[in-house]
Amino acid sequence: MKDIQHYMRQGTLQLPALPPLSLYVHLPWCIKKCPYCDFNSHEMAPFQMPEQRYLDALMADLEAALPLIWGRTVHSIFIGGGTPSLFSPQAIDRLLGDLRARLRLEPDCEITLEANPGTFEKDRFKAFRSAGVTRLSVGVQSFDDAHLKALGRVHDRAQAIAAVEEAAQAFDTFNLDIMYALPGQTLDGVAQDIRMALSLGPPHISIYHLTIEPNTYFAKFPPKVPDDDLASDMMDLITDMTGSAGLQRYEVSAYARIGHQCFHNLNYWQFGDYLGIGAGAHSKLSFAHRVVRQVRFREPKLYMDKALVGDCIAQDEEVSRTELPFEFMLNALRLKDGFDLLQFLERTGLPMTAIQKGLDEAERKGLIERDLARVKPTLRGFDFLNDLQALFLAEPQPH
Repeated sequence: MKDIQHYMRQGTLQLPALPPLSLYVHLPWCIKKCPYCDFNSHEMAPFQMPEQRYLDALMADLEAALPLIWGRTVHSIFIGGGTPSLFSPQAIDRLLGDLRARLRLEPDCEITLEANPGTFEKDRFKAFRSAGVTRLSVGVQSFDDAHLKALGRVHDRAQAIAAVEEAAQAFDTFNLDIMYALPGQTLDGVAQDIRMALSLGPPHISIYHLTIEPNTYFAKFPPKVPDDDLASDMMDLITDMTGSAGLQRYEVSAYARIGHQCFHNLNYWQFGDYLGIGAGAHSKLSFAHRVVRQVRFREPKLYMDKALVGDCIAQDEEVSRTELPFEFMLNALRLKDGFDLLQFLERTGLPMTAIQKGLDEAERKGLIERDLARVKPTLRGFDFLNDLQALFLAEPQPH
């Protein structure tokens, strides 16, 4: 890793203040790779996972990165994967204890753990709660056995319901991940899934359109999925049903009751900073004169070997001035309430002129509404989010 002086040297940006800082911890193993999944996850039976060695590597990784975030408070921690709930509650307890010993955490720091219904037995979630996890994110995807099978999930409908009920007992706030536009799914099928999800009383639901990602099983053997018009009707139905149940859509794919928005994700979308540790983890860190992105080595064994000798960063690059407007907009325009113009200035160190042309064009097309202080996507802007974000792509520089 480059030393801190390298990041602190003079540069082209002038950031008036540093944004809030979050920590992402990647635990890369799962029981079975899902056919749609393009995350950095690796199949391994729970009893084969090198839990302690991996935790040692995470701490070595964090210690090497500490000078880059020295003196900053961590507002949220997100433990993602893979399937983090494969790790024993004792391992999660050790992990959080080790993090607390090295970082200054906000007193009410949100600590989220991703969990899958196929990996829990009774009281396991309570044990995660006792270890210090404050929020669980349960990867249900669907309550329909046929769809779960098509998605290659290791759980069935009954296990999904039991897991969510257990989460509701153990945690004050939790999230359900649900997917729609699944192979063979109908509008009625979506309604049944959402009705079932809402009946379990989740304070937060994340809803994702099934997308066929490159380098996945589904990319090689694509299933027949609903067309765009049907998928759009599904989205409208989901928004109506969640809204009637008191969950407001605050981000393109997230619905929450008041007070239950996910701070960690909000920080991403507001172009906050995050340090990512673990195999393949990404970081975005701000300094007085630059914004930097880093990526750790992806393959778990290589990552552990490298981290334990203080050398686990595979990529480390500065985000250029020309890329920053798009990077900011890619995130901020996902939020229903958009962003403060002042926030653009603070997070990028760039003047408003950097996005003026894009804003004028977006307003002309009816994709945003704005006043002197704030910009937010219109309903149309939300529906055509890719088109809206693309207006802020850097123009190719002449050679």
